Amino acid sequence: MIATIVNAITVTIGSLIGLLLHKHISESFKGIVFTATGMIAMVLGFKMAFESQKIIFLAFSLILGGILGEWWNIEGGILKFGDFLKKRFAKSESGESFAYGFLDASVLFCVGAMTLVGAFKAGAEGNYELLLTKSVMDGFMAIMLTSALGIGVAFSAITILLYQGGLTIASMWLQPMVTDLVLSELTGAGGVLVIMIGLNLLGLKNIKTANFIPTLILIVIFVAINPYLPSPPF
Repeated sequence: MIATIVNAITVTIGSLIGLLLHKHISESFKGIVFTATGMIAMVLGFKMAFESQKIIFLAFSLILGGILGEWWNIEGGILKFGDFLKKRFAKSESGESFAYGFLDASVLFCVGAMTLVGAFKAGAEGNYELLLTKSVMDGFMAIMLTSALGIGVAFSAITILLYQGGLTIASMWLQPMVTDLVLSELTGAGGVLVIMIGLNLLGLKNIKTANFIPTLILIVIFVAINPYLPSPPF
């Protein structure tokens, strides 16, 4: 868990630095930060998305996952939780900005292969190198995100502790199930979610990114049944 704790700390420190910038830059410069952060998210998202080897799995997972997420109103629930955190810890912050900062940062910091592989290496092998590298990257990204979206980004450290920490603790049992295909498809699906964040930050589209989170579960199910599909598979 030590590497996950370090990751949460670097995100918090990066967010505090970003908050100083957020409070002291003009709206025009904030627009530049939004654009830069959005473009970085787009580049990162496309890089991740191209890892997918089974496009048909990705397509079905996105469509079905988006339908389920909309039905369950996942984004609404996460935004309510973000609003609860705002009322408890950051009353002066804009409610929508806080909630979306928390949501976008939580997705961005937790959907990549570095989270999965790093957690398994840390838990099963005691190898913290990958998660510590991720910690540095997340810290710098937190500076930019907080500059654009505000202090809500800092509270994504809670998500990192719960999700990444949970994976680390469960790594001894989960690692045998994480094949190269699982990693590539999860990375690809996560990349699409990061692209959605980028589109939102650029103001090009208003996408309820969190409603597509079931995609990450469905893609694993499709990979699991892949060996049982008629030959050749998709």
